[in-house]
Amino acid sequence: MIIRKSYFWAIMVLGMLSASPASASINIFACEPEWGALAEEIGGDHVTVSVATTARQNAHHVSAKPSLLAKVRKADLVFCTGASLEIGWLPLLLRKAGGPDVQPETAGWLMASDYVDKLDVPDHVNRSMGHIHPEGNPHVHLNPHHILTVSEYLADRLAVIDPDHAADYGARLTAFQQRWTQTMEQWERNAGELKGAHVIVYHNGWSYLLDWLGMNAAAALEPKPGIPPTASHLEEVLRTVKAQNVQAILVAPHEDEKAAQWLSDQSGIPILHLPYTVGGNDKAQDLNGLFTETVRLLKGARS
Repeated sequence: MIIRKSYFWAIMVLGMLSASPASASINIFACEPEWGALAEEIGGDHVTVSVATTARQNAHHVSAKPSLLAKVRKADLVFCTGASLEIGWLPLLLRKAGGPDVQPETAGWLMASDYVDKLDVPDHVNRSMGHIHPEGNPHVHLNPHHILTVSEYLADRLAVIDPDHAADYGARLTAFQQRWTQTMEQWERNAGELKGAHVIVYHNGWSYLLDWLGMNAAAALEPKPGIPPTASHLEEVLRTVKAQNVQAILVAPHEDEKAAQWLSDQSGIPILHLPYTVGGNDKAQDLNGLFTETVRLLKGARS
């Protein structure tokens, strides 16, 4: 069961809390666009947000380039997905440029996946299984209930780092959660017809979205997570889905469309480009737009 730990952090960092100037801005280094957008929602004018990746980048594979080192060096809070999603590059950035207040187990370290229940948690992991995350599926942002949960921890953490503006963070959290809850209920009503629908995915990055909407992944284009599609696997997928009523092949902006196009040509199943994260298309420029557009596109695939 996930529980709030605001009291824990307050005690843990009590000695480091010093009043910051009222005009000071908290520098947040967000690994993915969704967390950058949430940081702006809760932090408002008190935060400056730098995002390491875009919707067209695979967050598994990012170069620890000098521009990112400079952003981490300034960071008061590192806000990322966790669950080993950034394991190939975030630890290097922290070793080279991260200050003592943004290291793991400090108030300046916030991994969203630590605070939600994760899917696809394996009993064991070995190399033959592909790119499996021992902690479970890290792509937690595509269930809006998780956004709601993580927003609380973010507000708590900002209040610890910047106690002078704690009341502002609390007020922005309350307003955001009221708005988000109402809109989330609307998305769920609008998406009711999607329950039970079958789709094909490229990678298991859609698991939380499908779980939220009661949809099913009929097959994945990757033979194993993180392993590029092979001709033999695609032939097997084609045989598998021919007898099923599959609505669409889901493709994210950062995914290679070639395998999806081949399967679509062979099966007649349409390709559906979903935004996947904030900035994934012209209408998904914030968190609200991300889910509104995702539900709209999914419903359109059934018509």
